Amino acid sequence: MTDEASSPRPLPWFVRPDARSWRCDPAPVEVRGFHASLPDYQPTPLTELHLLASELGVGRVFVKDESCRLGLPAFKALGASWAVHRALAERAANGTARGPVTLVTATDGNHGRAVARTARRLGQDAHVFVPQGVHPRAVEAIVAEQAKVTEVSGSYDDAVRLAAEAATAPDALLVQDTAWPGYERIPGWIVEGYSTLCAEIDEQLAAGGVAEGPDLVAVPVGVGSLAQGVVTHYRSRPSGHAPALLSVEPESAACVLESLTVGGLVGVTTGETSMAGLNCGTPSSIAWPYLRGGLDAAVAVTDADSARAAGDLAALGVSSGPCGAASLAGLRAVLSGTGARERRTALGLGPSAMVVLLSTEGAAANPRSGAGDFEGRPAAC
Repeated sequence: MTDEASSPRPLPWFVRPDARSWRCDPAPVEVRGFHASLPDYQPTPLTELHLLASELGVGRVFVKDESCRLGLPAFKALGASWAVHRALAERAANGTARGPVTLVTATDGNHGRAVARTARRLGQDAHVFVPQGVHPRAVEAIVAEQAKVTEVSGSYDDAVRLAAEAATAPDALLVQDTAWPGYERIPGWIVEGYSTLCAEIDEQLAAGGVAEGPDLVAVPVGVGSLAQGVVTHYRSRPSGHAPALLSVEPESAACVLESLTVGGLVGVTTGETSMAGLNCGTPSSIAWPYLRGGLDAAVAVTDADSARAAGDLAALGVSSGPCGAASLAGLRAVLSGTGARERRTALGLGPSAMVVLLSTEGAAANPRSGAGDFEGRPAAC
């Protein structure tokens, strides 16, 4: 075996040393109150996992468990509910609300189901476009929300394009969680909706005696909308402790990592991945300035990394699908192997550091995980 063949594969990794000094405006404060007014709202758990802290060589590790959010097994309902609320209120104020509207979107699974659930709750219609590779049971779960589903023989980006075309019909409204020039308001409202998740983390840590907040937050990334919300939350504080922010993507769809590496927003050709909700080829246009300015680091992981992390979280009592477990897989990759010491130093992670991992979906959200009743409410609910 040659030296080249036996050498370890380089970690797909990017780091930006001055990200913690970048600042932006905060999310609207009324978002949390809106979510609290919903009948099935309650904060999702923030669970401390001592074994992971020991493994990773840090002081404390918490997992924000989004396996049961507003009756669905993923965090996406936070953004969909707030954005639809804002959009329908605007239509009513403008006098354009003549009757039911059709909420149109494209999805890899969780966002489409959240839009469909929101539409059903409000007495509206929903039309969801799903790309090739979405599991049939994920499609069935969206249909079960009484939505019309169009299956697309193409990528996620293809599904987004077709959804945008369909939304030009009368009484149709595009509710997409990625933005592009000319379509930015509703994706911006979706990002605002995610601020509730971060506000809950602040309150839960403070209740546990952690007043300064985390030293690092790891967030799974598809088009980057949740990461934009996380950056907004932690980079809008005028002073005080600023955590390192780490994004995690599949190696087969690392559009944010590639964009950061080349220094501009670019698309990538995606491949197959069990992390279906992260299988996106182009970052959101409104997310990109926040990701470029406020992310400390980005890493890409394999499906095997994510599957191992999901299994380990399950053994510790946290239900997590492949997308949700990507945050643990990413941090493990960063803090192990060749160059781990330098990466740990770049992120400011000493032996007493406190880490928050965002587990964005439960096992029931992803049929490939083989757990939970995907067609109905997840067992955790």
